[in-house]
Formats: sequence, C-alpha cells, structure tokens
Amino acid sequence: MSEITRVGVDLAKQVIQVHAVDRAARPVLRRQLPRSKFMDWCAKLPGGCEVVMEACTGAHHWARQLSRLGLKVRLLAPHLVAPYRPQGRSGKNDANDAAAICEAASRPHLHSVPVKTVEQQALMAVHTLREGLQAERTACMNRIRGTLAEFGVVLPQGAAKLRARLPQVLEDGTTEVPGRLRQMVLVTLQHWRNLDELIAHADRQITEHARQEPRAREAQKLPGIGPVSASALVATVADFRQFKSAHQFVSWLGLAPSQNSSGGKARLGKITKRGNRYLRMLLVQGAKSAIHAGKPKDTRLWRWLQALVERAGWQKAAVALAAKNARSLWAMFAKGVPYNPHHVSVKPA
Repeated sequence: MSEITRVGVDLAKQVIQVHAVDRAARPVLRRQLPRSKFMDWCAKLPGGCEVVMEACTGAHHWARQLSRLGLKVRLLAPHLVAPYRPQGRSGKNDANDAAAICEAASRPHLHSVPVKTVEQQALMAVHTLREGLQAERTACMNRIRGTLAEFGVVLPQGAAKLRARLPQVLEDGTTEVPGRLRQMVLVTLQHWRNLDELIAHADRQITEHARQEPRAREAQKLPGIGPVSASALVATVADFRQFKSAHQFVSWLGLAPSQNSSGGKARLGKITKRGNRYLRMLLVQGAKSAIHAGKPKDTRLWRWLQALVERAGWQKAAVALAAKNARSLWAMFAKGVPYNPHHVSVKPA
C-alpha cells in the first residue's frame, strides 16, 4: 500500500472497483471491493494519495468522506474519461473503467469537477426535484387532454384554461365520457393539484435561499435573472475563480459559439450547448423574459439589446444576453466588482 500514489475508482451501488498505480504509473493493485469495506481500504492508503472518481451518482458523498482521511480527491467528468479506455466501447467493464479513470487523471490539462458541500448538493437536489415535478405535471395535463380527446372532448391548451374548463366537462352529461372514466379523471385532477403543492413548496425553499444568500441577491440585479436562476448559479458554482476568465465560464455553460476553423481562418457557428444544461436553460429563458416583459431603460445595456433585437431577432438576442449575463456574473463574483448597467467593456491588449 505504501507504493500507491494514485487510485482510479469506478463507483457502483454494491461493489467498487479500484485500480492503483505507483509513482512510475505502473499498476500495483486491481481489486473489487464491497461497498461496506471501501472506506476501510482507503484508510490504509498513504497520506496525500490521489483518489480519482467519475462525477457520477454518489461521487460527491465519497469525495467528502475521503477528504476527511487526508486523501487528495479528484472528480472527472465521464465524457473526459471514455477516450482513455483502450478497449473502446466494446470493452466497457468495471476494471477497464477504473483503469481509464486512473489514466485520465495523469493528464494535467483535464479539469476536475469541484466537490460540492452538503448544503450545495441538497439545494441542487431541490432544483432537480422541482424540474421533475414540473415535467410530471405537464405529462399529467397532457394525459387528461389526450384521454378526453378520444371521446370527442377537445380541451384548450394551457394550464389555467384546462383547469377552468375541466369541471364543466366532467359535469356535462351530453358527452360520451362514461362515468368510470369521469371518476378516474377526477383522481388524476387531484394528483395534478398535489403536484402544484409540491412545486410551490420547492419554489418557497428556492426563493428563501435566494433571499438569504448575498451572492444570489447580487445576481438578481442583472436583467433576466430571478430567484430560481440566482439560487441555481450559487449552488452550482461555489467559487467562480475556478474559471480563468469570463470566456471560459461562458464556454463551460455551452453559450460560446462552436468552431470549424482551419488555416488561420475562423469559422464560428451555433452555440456548443455543452456543459451545464440546467443553468444554460435558466439563463436563456430569463433573457427571453427580459426581452419580452422588460420595461425600456435608459442604460447602455438596454440600448445594446434593443439594437441587437432589431438586427438579429429576439431569439439570437436572448442567447447573446444570456452570455453577457454569464460574463457579468463571473466579473462580479471572481473579481468582486459590483454590477454596473452602464459599464463599458475595454478590449484587453
């Protein structure tokens, strides 16, 4: 155990595969451990040993536990690990995955995923549950509308219109909807109401966090960023200084243009849509709301936005505003600069 300097760990629910190498990157140990014995085995590793895992389910929990043992823990994005598996897709198993994780960790240019605290992970879990409940509510409404359409009852689009019209349809005796189905629709309608209550409860928790967190309050000063977006940004990115520049933060969000450049000629295309999909969606949706519902202001930002809408259309302007908000957020929290809507950016030398 004293020869081990780096360990690649492939996590699973019941068994955990480890691949250990020495200072010369020679394999020292390949072993499959039960989940209950993993921490006892890691406690025998020398201090400062590097333990590398994929950023998957349970990885942040194990990273916090292993850090308390004095080990150096790194989390790598799964898509960065796959190219280092020599066997390719056809050779995927726990042992090969652990070896690929250990090999990928030896590359200094690969960025690590910061380990989340318990509070950060709990708040992001609230966001995830809220997104799932919203999708379930939409599916519930579509299920009601599609079922009644089979009996010639066409209901309008939109939650408010459907909620107002549905009791009238269920009480109307002239339709072909049988009584057994009416009872089932009533039960489904109650399920819809329960989902509304759960979503409202999640919204209250997120709003309370956005009101108490200082950085979240500062983020809401930007156009198109509300409590949900501010709370998700603060919970996901604990330290904005992990990004070297605002451009790197925008690229991490997937809001930077893709490239097909060659021979010194730059060819830029659509945004890459890489990185954190949830944050990108919140920023873009918030930017759309700012364009459609925002009141005109005598600021440099608003004049730039209006000119961009007229020149390129409101959809491209929304993506541009989302990218601009991301750059402003990085400057605010990485450099400690307060938000200034009249700021004039200066191109670096």
